[in-house]
Amino acid sequence: MSTLELTADNFDRTVTDNEFVLIDFWASWCGPCKQFAPVYEKASEKHEDIVFSKVDTEAQQQLAAAFDIRSIPTLAVIRDKTLIFAQPGALPEAALEDVIRQAREVDMDEVRKAVESEQADQTPQS
Repeated sequence: MSTLELTADNFDRTVTDNEFVLIDFWASWCGPCKQFAPVYEKASEKHEDIVFSKVDTEAQQQLAAAFDIRSIPTLAVIRDKTLIFAQPGALPEAALEDVIRQAREVDMDEVRKAVESEQADQTPQS
């Protein structure tokens, strides 16, 4: 499966319509991004149940800012519309596969409970 170019226009729909989305934040001038690209593309062919997407941080500055991207490449993992992982740096194939394995193993019910609890703690009491 090839990677999807993620933009401000298709971001919400992509995250809403897909349970598992990986995002590679990159730029054309970035050497490590160019090194990571074939590793990311190869993984996209192995994991057809995951949406592999790319955000060009130069063209999609608003999206990069929303994720507080300060270094590229940065890999982000979204499951069930929730960001569960974000880390800068070009990963070797084995490390990327490990991130994917760990992301698959995340108990999303526990994540939702933690998010709900955190949001409740931030709600002002009257």
